[in-house]
Amino acid sequence: MTPSTRRFQQRMKSHMITDFDNVPKPWLENKRPRDKFAYWIVYVLVFIGLAGGAVQAYFSYSGVLLDRQPLCLVMEENFDSQDAVFGDNGSFVREVSMDGFGNGEFSMATDSNNNSYVQDGKLYIVPTLTSDNLGNNAIFDGTIYNITGCTFNETQPNNGFLIGANGDKTFDTAGYTRACSAVSNKTSGAIINPVQSARLTTRGKSSLKFGRVEIRAKMPNGYMWPALWMLPVDNVYGPWPLSGEIDIVESRGNGIRYTARGSNYVQGSLNWGPTPQLNGVSKTYSWWSNKRVPFSDDFHTYALEWTDKFIRMYVDTRLHTLLELKLDKPFFQRGDFPAIIFNGSNPAALQNPWVNGTNATPFDQDFYLILNVAVGGTNGWFPESQGNKPWLDNAANPMRDFANAISQWYPTWPTNVEDRAMVVDYVKMWKHC
Repeated sequence: MTPSTRRFQQRMKSHMITDFDNVPKPWLENKRPRDKFAYWIVYVLVFIGLAGGAVQAYFSYSGVLLDRQPLCLVMEENFDSQDAVFGDNGSFVREVSMDGFGNGEFSMATDSNNNSYVQDGKLYIVPTLTSDNLGNNAIFDGTIYNITGCTFNETQPNNGFLIGANGDKTFDTAGYTRACSAVSNKTSGAIINPVQSARLTTRGKSSLKFGRVEIRAKMPNGYMWPALWMLPVDNVYGPWPLSGEIDIVESRGNGIRYTARGSNYVQGSLNWGPTPQLNGVSKTYSWWSNKRVPFSDDFHTYALEWTDKFIRMYVDTRLHTLLELKLDKPFFQRGDFPAIIFNGSNPAALQNPWVNGTNATPFDQDFYLILNVAVGGTNGWFPESQGNKPWLDNAANPMRDFANAISQWYPTWPTNVEDRAMVVDYVKMWKHC
């Protein structure tokens, strides 16, 4: 269109108010108390909301359980050298046993550098197949295996001796045999533990009662059971679980699709009870989920805060709490245990083993640290009928069933050691000064 033919429209008249003084304002001429109330109620409600939020924030902050006691460093291990970790004056000792450590584990704990070693400033705990050393046939038949460096005498009460009612000492030969040797026999179904792994502890090295533990670690991938946990130095209140157990973190490496909380979950818990059958762990455990990312993908910091007033376990930050327990009542009361139990076939009154203790009892004694990777077990950590579990806990020989199903679980183990191992960057322990 040329300029000569362009048609121009007349500019529209503006309706913008310019004479504000003459604008009618009826709300000023006929003031109503209701209008004034409606005007001010908005500001009052805003003020109440802000004040209420401030009060809630204050009490939430002041109610956070914090350990305000001064802390003294008990142990710091950055895994700079093998000798600093496992030497005579090292931070850890390797427990060596084949007896399943009370959990019916299918792995033996060795002192081999194949299963635990230090490299590039990190600790590696790596499961391997026993058949790599003995051959597959030896696992199932015709072989006597005596584990090297068995620590039964060092780890058992009274150095492995049983104390009779009259004070007589008898060596626990049966316990020693279970811990230190195995015989494979096809007829009986007895086999040699099909997996070798490691269990490292600070027993006799470092321990604490009340304080803080911090571990930076990466969980392993594969059908296995990694754990960072603590046991009492002395079973002051009796054998497990009477003297307690602190599980800072446990996990399953079975993958995020595993139906019983897989590798994207980590769990913290306390084990305690007046008898092994009455373990109160179901009342003192919880977990944290990393959504769709397994804890084997990267390093995370696992922490324990422990006082006579509370116990807290978390991953990376207190916002990711695994377990927070206020010690506001005795554990025997917390357990709500039955008044009568059966001792064999005879009923008996259940006794409180912590009757002279505090609200923190049995968690009021020195505990030492354990780092381990187990494989399998019959204590229920791997629930029945979950994730194509290749054994039944109460079967005649669950370890043999597991070994026979190697084609099912072994492919879940990465060939890359970095992914198969539990890798620990550092460990720090503090106690109340």
